[in-house]
Amino acid sequence: MRDEKRRPLPAAKPLAAPERQAAFRVGISAESRAAAWLIARGFRILARRWKSPLGEIDIVAARRQLLIFVEVKARASLDEAAEAVTPRQKRRIAQAAELWLAANQQVSFRDIRFDAILVAPGRLPRHVAAAFEST
Repeated sequence: MRDEKRRPLPAAKPLAAPERQAAFRVGISAESRAAAWLIARGFRILARRWKSPLGEIDIVAARRQLLIFVEVKARASLDEAAEAVTPRQKRRIAQAAELWLAANQQVSFRDIRFDAILVAPGRLPRHVAAAFEST
């Protein structure tokens, strides 16, 4: 047997706290419910969980000449979900939307809107059209 140098194993990423893992799973489930809600209303999903250096867009969807950037919020109640969309998040979503549009110039729409879909256990999702404006 020849003497081989052993390479150290790459360092394992630290595991996320259980609360963070649970929150991540709830968020993914809420985004799936929101996407299904939009599809049932005739929207085509163009992107999910689209990330940019400026922020993340949960869902990008289109129907006819309308393009929507959707923020999905899941909380214990729909009112709590509505309150969870902060001004800082709105700015980051709007900035990320500009990058998405620049990266997808082949996509052409007459109307662009920023919506929110609120998700709570045991309730139908609430779609808030034009939940906020781009500034």
